[in-house]
Amino acid sequence: MSRRIGMGFDWQGSINREDALKRAQVADEVGIDSMWVAEAWGQDAFTTLVQLAERTNNVQVGTSIVNIYSRTPAALAQHFATIDELSEGRVIVGLGNSGPQVIEHFHGVPFQPAFKRMRETVEIMKILFSHEPLHYDGDIFKLQRGFTLRFEPYRKQMPIYLATLNPKSVQMTAEISDGWLPVMIPIDRLGEEIDQVNKWVREAGKDPADFTVRAPGGVTVANTPEDHARARAGQAGTLAFYCARMGEFYYRQLSRQGYEDEANAVRVAWKDGGGRAGAEAIPEDMLLQFGFVGTTEQCVERLEQEQAAGALLHSVNVMEQDPNEFGKILEALKG
Repeated sequence: MSRRIGMGFDWQGSINREDALKRAQVADEVGIDSMWVAEAWGQDAFTTLVQLAERTNNVQVGTSIVNIYSRTPAALAQHFATIDELSEGRVIVGLGNSGPQVIEHFHGVPFQPAFKRMRETVEIMKILFSHEPLHYDGDIFKLQRGFTLRFEPYRKQMPIYLATLNPKSVQMTAEISDGWLPVMIPIDRLGEEIDQVNKWVREAGKDPADFTVRAPGGVTVANTPEDHARARAGQAGTLAFYCARMGEFYYRQLSRQGYEDEANAVRVAWKDGGGRAGAEAIPEDMLLQFGFVGTTEQCVERLEQEQAAGALLHSVNVMEQDPNEFGKILEALKG
C-alpha cells in the first residue's frame, strides 16, 4: 500500500502563485493524499483553498492550520462547507489554537480559555455540518435560535484534524476529532506518543485505523548541496523562531520532549544575537530529531521510520523545480 503523502502549499514571499498551483496539479496527478495551507498573519488560507480546489481533481485540501479565535465557529463552518461543496467533498478541516502572541496582539481577542473554546468550536461546527438546527448551550457560546446553514452541506460529516500540544488537549483531540496534527515531537519518541493517542482513541470507542496522525516535522527532499543548505537553514530558522518568539507553548513542548536546555540556549542566543544566532544555536542532532533534509532515497528511509512509529500521513517538501523530476520524486516518496 502506498504512503499517504501531504504537502504544504506555500506561495508567499518570492514564490510565484501560478507556478505553485502548477506544482499542485502535478502532485494531484501523481495521487498524493492532501495539500495543506497555513494561516498566520499573512494571506488568508481559504482563498488559496478555493484556488487549489479549482485547479485539482482528486487531492484533499486542508488547513494546517486556521485558528479558532479570529472567526466564530459558525463562520468557520461556512468557510469549510462552502469549499467542500466547490471541491465536491475534498476538504479537511484543520484547526488549532495558535497562541496569545497572534490571537491577542494581531487579532485583538482574549486567548483563554483555549481548551474549552476548541471543544465548543468543534461541537458547533459538527451541528452545522449535519444541517441540524443550531441549539447550543456552552460555557462560551450560547446559541438558541436554531439557525441552519442556508444550503445543504455537500457532506454531513467532514474530517476534522486538530493541532494540539499538551496531554489534556491531545486526549480531547482523540475523543472529538478525526486526526491529530502534532508538532515538535522527536522521531525517537514518535512511536510512544502515537501509542498513547491510539489508546485514547480506543477509549473514545473509535478505531485508530480511522484516526489519522500526521507525522510532525516531515521530510524535505534536497538532491543538491545548494538545496540541502537552503532547506537546513530554513528548518533551523523555523524551529528557533517558534522556540524563541512564539510564546511559551512551543517552548514547553520542547521541554516536555527532553530539550529544555537546548531551548533555553536558543532563547538566549536569539535575545543576544537575533534570528541567525538563534538558528545557529540549534544542535545538528536536534534538527535531525525534529525534521529531516536529505536525498530522495534518504527521505524514503525517514518516511519508513515514521510509518514504523504509527504515522498514517506524512508531510513532504520537494525542492526540485522541474515538473517532471518533481513528479518522479513524489512517486518515489509515495512508495
